[in-house]
Amino acid sequence: MSLSVKHLLGIKELQKQDIDSIFQTADNFKQVLQRPIKKVPALRDTTVANIFFENSTRTRISFELAEKRLSADVVNFSASGSSVSKGETLIDTVNNILAMKVDMVVMRHSASGAPWFLANHIDASIINAGDGVNEHPTQALLDAFSMREKLGDLKGKRIAIIGDIMHSRVALSNIYCLNKLGAEVMVAGPPTLIPKHIEELGVKVTYDVKKALQWCEVANVLRIQLERQHKPLFSTLREYALYYGVNKQMLDSLEKEIVVMHPGPINRGVELSSDAADSSQSIILDQVENGVAIRMAVIYLLSGKRDIVE
Repeated sequence: MSLSVKHLLGIKELQKQDIDSIFQTADNFKQVLQRPIKKVPALRDTTVANIFFENSTRTRISFELAEKRLSADVVNFSASGSSVSKGETLIDTVNNILAMKVDMVVMRHSASGAPWFLANHIDASIINAGDGVNEHPTQALLDAFSMREKLGDLKGKRIAIIGDIMHSRVALSNIYCLNKLGAEVMVAGPPTLIPKHIEELGVKVTYDVKKALQWCEVANVLRIQLERQHKPLFSTLREYALYYGVNKQMLDSLEKEIVVMHPGPINRGVELSSDAADSSQSIILDQVENGVAIRMAVIYLLSGKRDIVE
């Protein structure tokens, strides 16, 4: 298997065949992760640099674990405490790392489009670990992979994305990915947190969270990203939780059982209550587990290795 792209910059650039290849490879790696020795020598001669210009816990650890499970050599770089704080440019930073013979770069950056900029200037493969409010491709892949495990083929399935759509790179990547897989998508949340003209991406829109829950088979609840909001877009967190938060009482009132997801970190008691997040309907921890397998698959396929992973 191989991908049609050299970099994973966004879901928008992938073909459905690429997504299928990633999922099939992740299925194999998930079996590897169940073994007593959770490691394969596939990338034994490959060096991967994780370059994070934004704070991250889950994504950074997930990528690092995936790389080490593939036996790659790993270099971790954080902008805080580095020469970036002295004024060093992005290109200089990465070129200095590449001069140390790095084969692949995993990058998170606050500027939308930063991975594309980098891909035009260096030869190493780039994996976008989140750029501004644009895309977060591996999160969308692991979300869809988790839905596929629970529901089977996603064609025709109804997926609701609920919360801060405007500031979420996860929402955009999920919409692109689910559209390519043939799912139906609805976004829900306050009018101030849903971009104008988002219907042009082929999604339904509602401002009534209960209506979205009644419609969907999967509810992917997103975090309120206060750090990206430069002006008040709703009155209080308490009001948000009251009108747009998802809780167990709402789930129990439905005539069906739906799957509950969240990309993390969760603002418990705001967009999602603890009793809903920890309920039997939640597959949030499955998402975390699947994140390692998906990222192993992406790194492996982009590396161009042809070893058979068994």
